[in-house]
Amino acid sequence: MSASAAPTPAPRAPLSRPILAGVVTALVGFTSSFAVVLTGLTAVGASAAQASSGLLAASLTMGLACVVLAWRYRMPITCAWSTPGAALLVATGAVEGGWPAAVGAFLVTAALILLTALWPALGGLIARIPPSIAQAMLAGVLLPLCLAPLTGIVANPWGVVPVVLTWLVMIRLAPRWAVPLAFVAAAIVVAVDLVRKGAAVDPGILIPRIEITVPTFTTGALVGLALPLFIVTMASQNVPGIAIMRSFGYEVPWRPAMLVTGLGTALGAPAGGHAINLAAISAALAAAPDADPDPRRRWVAGVSTGGSYLVLGAFSAAFAALVVLAPDAVIPAVAGLALFAAFGSAVQQAIDDPGERLPAVVTFLVAASGISVLGVSAAFWALVAGLLVRTVLHIGRRVPPHG
Repeated sequence: MSASAAPTPAPRAPLSRPILAGVVTALVGFTSSFAVVLTGLTAVGASAAQASSGLLAASLTMGLACVVLAWRYRMPITCAWSTPGAALLVATGAVEGGWPAAVGAFLVTAALILLTALWPALGGLIARIPPSIAQAMLAGVLLPLCLAPLTGIVANPWGVVPVVLTWLVMIRLAPRWAVPLAFVAAAIVVAVDLVRKGAAVDPGILIPRIEITVPTFTTGALVGLALPLFIVTMASQNVPGIAIMRSFGYEVPWRPAMLVTGLGTALGAPAGGHAINLAAISAALAAAPDADPDPRRRWVAGVSTGGSYLVLGAFSAAFAALVVLAPDAVIPAVAGLALFAAFGSAVQQAIDDPGERLPAVVTFLVAASGISVLGVSAAFWALVAGLLVRTVLHIGRRVPPHG
């Protein structure tokens, strides 16, 4: 080659590559956490049909949010349901006013997300909550769910042990697929159980349906559910999601992202959807170089992710039926395994700073206790207790600002 010859440009990756990356992102995100969503909706009072409707609503709204944001801003922006938020629903349990009040809390959460877009000071206020306190609350909320695989092994070893062993093997061989394949193992366990019992499945329960609930608003649900759900969604999903995208060179537009996810949450709430947000952990699957060597073409993966969520939503009733038909302890075990990584990360961040460790421990213990005072759930009181202890310990001292 002569000195003046230009180097041959690298061939462009086929368009199928970012499309496939989006499909994988959706499959991993959906199958890794849908059980947590269904468990959470049921815990706050949803019937099987209402929980199935909530799963469908969340799938559709987050799918549309992915398509809108990725297409409009030509970035691999992906959205997801709030998995930590769903875990919070499990920890909160039934609220004052029942399921209609929980739907009202979802709507208030949507309003707070929209307010964050319109009034940046609210986002700044959330950022001022010490990360150790926010993560300790999340860890306390996740703890009972993360114990489910262990208690399940004792309660139903024949059903749970295959699920846990599948997860353990895949964590070593292909960590990304560990939870989805644990879910596949759970589906096999359910199928074997149905065959053994000779039970028939009504095809009607496999048809996705929307169940609209008229919301009500109670103090217990607003303070004990809406506020913690908003804080967990912002601190554990939206803020990390922005940071992960920035690490790949993308500056996600904050206000449009909050407007789209806030509107999506508001649209899905009457049908049972609890909250959608920017994807955090799964965001890397669509934004990393593996999706496409050319960062200018990775937005296709974001659109593909959204389209795949819309397709998966069509099977939401089948996934919900699987949960209803499953033997005892099997699905809670899958949900717990799905949250191990999030729990470990939350604990690490909670106790990382020795000066913040004691308030974090108090926050964690109160959140994990599951106490309810004045109709308000433990998650809210955990924040109050942690901030109170932190204030007492640091009063009169100069404490570096957070956020």
